[in-house]
Amino acid sequence: MTSVERRQKIMIHIRQHGSSKVDHFVDLFNVSAVTIRHDLNLLEKEGCVFRCYGGASLNPNFAFDQPLYRKDQLNRSVKQSIAKAAADLINDGEAVILDSGSTIGLMPQYLTHKQQLVVMTNALNTAYQLSGVENIDLHVIGGSLRRASCSLVGSHGEQQIRSYLFDKLFLGVDGFDLSAGITTPDSNEAQINRAMCEVAHQVIAVTDSSKFGRKSFCMIRAASQIDVLVTDSQIPHATHQALLELGVDVIIADQIVN
Repeated sequence: MTSVERRQKIMIHIRQHGSSKVDHFVDLFNVSAVTIRHDLNLLEKEGCVFRCYGGASLNPNFAFDQPLYRKDQLNRSVKQSIAKAAADLINDGEAVILDSGSTIGLMPQYLTHKQQLVVMTNALNTAYQLSGVENIDLHVIGGSLRRASCSLVGSHGEQQIRSYLFDKLFLGVDGFDLSAGITTPDSNEAQINRAMCEVAHQVIAVTDSSKFGRKSFCMIRAASQIDVLVTDSQIPHATHQALLELGVDVIIADQIVN
């Protein structure tokens, strides 16, 4: 077991129980107390837990993995507005990547009138929606199924992505924090997302405001490294201003007059 896998298992346990002690993890993983304290200190630094005497407790702002079907039910009307505003950024003839995620999964309905698009995705739900659209040249990233997000991940997909260049990437968000950047609970998801960022001329983060101030386990991209953020009007004012100062173009979807 790698140190990353051990820390992920520690987080699963703390999520289930709210807190836990160093001694418990020493017995569970058969490692030293020094190693576990180092793990917990790193997890606290990443915003996942709060250290307490002899152990750690859960940080309620940590962004945990949730099944896609559950995410689909949250803030759906707001996500529809964001998805449409994001889709409006795609021009005829462009090559784009659509990441997995509940908001990006709403974008295909707004792409049917676009012409000569090339779309690559690792999201099975998105691929299914676009499979019948004849004016879209659809490419599906191969890999192993990550059931929680209905997405495909792995080294094969990363190699596939790096064989192409794209105009735009639409990147899903589990956590968005000014210091921690864009994060996700899954290391495999983070790796394939980083590959997507490498081959896209423009990185567009797509998220509703519930994700701001949340941190998750694996970093994808620093806040300063995205080009555009598409979100809703509940984005914290300080976050909005800080992103503008970093040179990020912030699009407020529910303030757009059609």
